[in-house]
Amino acid sequence: MFETAFTLGLTQFARSLSFPERVRHRTMRNAALEPWRLRNAGIDALYYDVKALSADETFYISDSIASEGLIMIVPPTGGGMLTLCDSVEEFRLRGGKDVRALAVAGIGGSAIGAAAFARNVADAIDAPVAAVVSGYGLGDIVNEAIGGAFLFGWLGHVRSNLEVIDDVVGRPKLGAYGKRDEDADSQRKTGLDADTVATLLVDPSLSFTLIAGHSRGNRVIADALYALKGTEPGRIEALANTARIVTFGGRIKMPEAFTDVIDVVGELDWFGELNSRPKIATDIKVPFSGHSTNTDLPGALRVTSILGDILSGRAAATSAPAAPATAAPEAVEAQALAAAIVEDAAPEPATQTPEPAEAAALAPSVPDTPQPPAAEQEPEAAPPLVVEATAPAAAEPEAPVKTKAEAKPQRSMAVTAATPILVPLPRGKNKRPRAKT
Repeated sequence: MFETAFTLGLTQFARSLSFPERVRHRTMRNAALEPWRLRNAGIDALYYDVKALSADETFYISDSIASEGLIMIVPPTGGGMLTLCDSVEEFRLRGGKDVRALAVAGIGGSAIGAAAFARNVADAIDAPVAAVVSGYGLGDIVNEAIGGAFLFGWLGHVRSNLEVIDDVVGRPKLGAYGKRDEDADSQRKTGLDADTVATLLVDPSLSFTLIAGHSRGNRVIADALYALKGTEPGRIEALANTARIVTFGGRIKMPEAFTDVIDVVGELDWFGELNSRPKIATDIKVPFSGHSTNTDLPGALRVTSILGDILSGRAAATSAPAAPATAAPEAVEAQALAAAIVEDAAPEPATQTPEPAEAAALAPSVPDTPQPPAAEQEPEAAPPLVVEATAPAAAEPEAPVKTKAEAKPQRSMAVTAATPILVPLPRGKNKRPRAKT
């Protein structure tokens, strides 16, 4: 937990150093949003594995911590410094053509959370990952006030419609904002983050084989894919054949063309279940896990190991529900116990062929030991070879003597070659009974 606190403290400190420069541009907007952005950075530190970022990376992205539409190229741990890209064109120039995975985080929408989630995905595939920042603007404040930030699975479209507030007031034109200026469609139903994801996915020079999202990031991916479904149906079919989608912390409906979608939800993730579609089944339910992916906290979703198991095929057996057993576990144990009793009771095969089945049940002794008198044997004892669901009942017919100890539960009943029939051993001052011959 110390590493998480250190990363968050460094982010807030670096953020304070650049605050005067940011307030000089768009003074009212940045001054009003700064407390909320610092709060969201703290929330992302709890829900994402921010300790996976180096101190240099944390300081580097602190100035753009809430820039919606910002694109980052995040290499795996030890692979060098992450790269910030202000637009899709810059992403292509800085090596985006070699990136095969796309990650979108949610919750607070800060750059530190998006970079941390992308770092977990990059460690799982051992390759760079493109990350899109969701950001936090004036429209998000209104969306949060009406519950859209809490119920993003059901009120996610409200946030997209409220982004016009930021467009009017003015905000940095990052990601696919240039394409939004060229688009004359006034009925826009997606946000800048979803537009940036859609622009990356539709670009013919880029090729993504893995799309990963967490929390509200799943909704951003779904909005981008549905936008492409209406404008680029051919590209949607190509993506559905080559890309795999893995969602964490929520089940969001994707276009029907995407059949390879794996939804991972923690067993204790009430927030993810609240924002999930109830008709969509969970593919992998992680035991004793919640909504957070910060491995410093108990019950965290370990994105790197879970995603590695999914891509390698090891998670299929653990995530699939167990096949129904042909017999109850108690019956299986009873059968095993019955087999042990029969093996101890009859170590050698009988030399005589018993006439009735009852006679075979009352003759567990070996040929060298004489049989007890017929008068002392119970006439209607259950055969020991037939064991029902409760196995201990097979040992009760072997007590022919009815004494005071018969009313007490028998602690042990052994049938061996030396002692064919034993009387239960009573406790106290009574004499030890001998085996009848």
